Amino acid sequence: MRLREVKLRHVRMKMKFPFSTSFGTFEDKEFILLEAKDENGESGWGESVAFHSPWYNEETVKTNWHMLEDFMIPKLLNKDIEHPDEVSEILSGIRKNNMAKSTIEGAVWDLFAKQKGIPLAVALGGEKKEIDVGISIGIQDTVLDLVQLIEEHVNEGYKRIKVKIKPGWDVEVLREVRKHFPNVPLMADANSAYYLSDIDRLKALDEFNLTMIEQPLSSDDIVDHAKLQKEISTPVCLDESIHSYEDARKAIELGSCKIINIKIGRVGGLTQSKRIHDLCQKHDIPVWCGGMLESGVGRAHNIALTTLSNFILPGDTAASSRYWVKDIIDPEVVVENGKITVPEKCGIGYEPNREIIQQLTVSEKSYF
Repeated sequence: MRLREVKLRHVRMKMKFPFSTSFGTFEDKEFILLEAKDENGESGWGESVAFHSPWYNEETVKTNWHMLEDFMIPKLLNKDIEHPDEVSEILSGIRKNNMAKSTIEGAVWDLFAKQKGIPLAVALGGEKKEIDVGISIGIQDTVLDLVQLIEEHVNEGYKRIKVKIKPGWDVEVLREVRKHFPNVPLMADANSAYYLSDIDRLKALDEFNLTMIEQPLSSDDIVDHAKLQKEISTPVCLDESIHSYEDARKAIELGSCKIINIKIGRVGGLTQSKRIHDLCQKHDIPVWCGGMLESGVGRAHNIALTTLSNFILPGDTAASSRYWVKDIIDPEVVVENGKITVPEKCGIGYEPNREIIQQLTVSEKSYF
């Protein structure tokens, strides 16, 4: 294929409810939506998961726009591409900036699948017709609010509940949650809020039979996580620490975790996500797909990736209605009894709603 045109849109969507983590509260989601057209006028879609501020990692909406406009689009525009795997190699001379890389690579994968007339999940080698999904719940004003939210989502059939924790909102909160939901699969996400010196507090979480504790320590650490995993029975899951295949390899060798969260944007795209998936499968490390408060386009990519066989644990890809009054795709992502049916249409399987996208677009620019 050849990319004949690439359009960047800066989009701002109002969240249905504020979403709080240890590093901030989100009421609006700003992101870049990328549309790439091939020589036949077919469109492929990608979404940047970078936030407007560098809370999760160093990338932001503005830095992604800069990297795409000045470096990545020029490298890919009007270049012959036989397979999406080539995108990683073409962009390999650009250090890091994985979320920006993933944005344009995702559009190429969507185009590739459409040209082949197959769903993106099939193009990736996926096997599942439906996927189990969990839900991520931010830090609430009160424990009662949290318990009520969990009850609501358990009744909706979600297969796993993830709650955000931080010092002062952890042991006592989880104890109360477990009183109300003794058998619900439960995990805690710390977003790097703790230090190894907090080990006694983290050990206290063992009593709650958690599926995992996600990223308890520093976002760039795999050494202290290995020390922590030796001291606690709760499986450690690494998120922010894994930016590449090499990060995953080293973490597995050190024993830094028993589970790995794969986020497409964090690791630089679908090709790299597949490589990490295959590595983890070889070493019997289960993986799951994390969420970044994506709109429907990013959510569709997550669904396709999760059809790979080693995505054993339910991911964060909740229904569109969990986050948005109206999503930017038709149909919206729907969860029934804790499952999402994988779309059978070619490409990402959902149609971007151009009218809604235009209403939410702050600025846009095309490249030829």
